[in-house]
Amino acid sequence: MKEKIRTSYEIIKIQEHEEWMERAAEWFHQKWKIPKEAYVESMELCLRKTDAVPQWYLVLDGENIAAGIGVIENDFHDRRDLTPNVCAVYVEEEYRCQGIAGEMLHFVCEDFREKGVDTLYLVTDHDSFYERYGWEFLCMVQGDGEPEMSRMYRRKI
Repeated sequence: MKEKIRTSYEIIKIQEHEEWMERAAEWFHQKWKIPKEAYVESMELCLRKTDAVPQWYLVLDGENIAAGIGVIENDFHDRRDLTPNVCAVYVEEEYRCQGIAGEMLHFVCEDFREKGVDTLYLVTDHDSFYERYGWEFLCMVQGDGEPEMSRMYRRKI
């Protein structure tokens, strides 16, 4: 499934576009400094499984990666009961302020609704960004190895 965001952007699922896996893993690694191998492992699992989680998505501008997003069981926090988690939301600087993040979040919510999931969670340090897209603050969570608490959001879908 591909969905147009703007005239030249499209959202793709890594699950349906294995040819993007290595490049996507390297891109997410560069943005978040998580080992590339961890992304490759998660994306390989995404390719093999029919379960909802994990999932990885890219926004493409032709052959360029403009943005990306993932959904995993737990985004490195102590509330293992709050799952699945949207993670690794990133939009390249030159593509920001064009609604791409909102389109990605909407796409992921619709994809997970089709998979039978009714709630997604997200950990962030932002305090107003996600509310614009229908997410509600739920609680504070402790990140693995982090001294400060982070904000946990929930989106009923």
